[in-house]
Amino acid sequence: MKVTGPTKLETKKIIVEMEKHYKKTKEAIWLDLAERIAKPRRQRVSVNVWKIEKLAKIMDKKILVVPGKILGFGELTLPVQIVALEYSADAKKKISAKGTAMTFREALEKKIKPKEMAIIK
Repeated sequence: MKVTGPTKLETKKIIVEMEKHYKKTKEAIWLDLAERIAKPRRQRVSVNVWKIEKLAKIMDKKILVVPGKILGFGELTLPVQIVALEYSADAKKKISAKGTAMTFREALEKKIKPKEMAIIK
C-alpha cells in the first residue's frame, strides 16, 4: 500500500501545531485547515496569482488562506496578505512586491482571528 498524506516533516509539524492551536482556542478554522493540508499532495489546492487578484477584489476579508501551493501565473496589483503552505519562487516574488506572503507557522504566531481569514479552494 502506498503512503498517502504529507511526507515532508515540516508539513507534519505544521499540522500538529494547527491541531494543538485548535484544542487551545476552539477556533474550528485551524482544524479545517489541518485536515486540508493532511491530504495527499495531488489533492491539495494549487492557486495562481491571477485568481488571488480576482478573489481579493470581491472579498471583504483581510487575509486569504490557501491550504496548498501558490503558483506564479498572473499579476498582483492589490496589497494582499496571503497565508499558504508553499509558494513557487515566482509567486513569492510577485506577492512580496505588493502584499505579504506568510506561512502557516507565521500565521499561528501572529494569532490571526478567524473573522479576518477566507479559505481559497
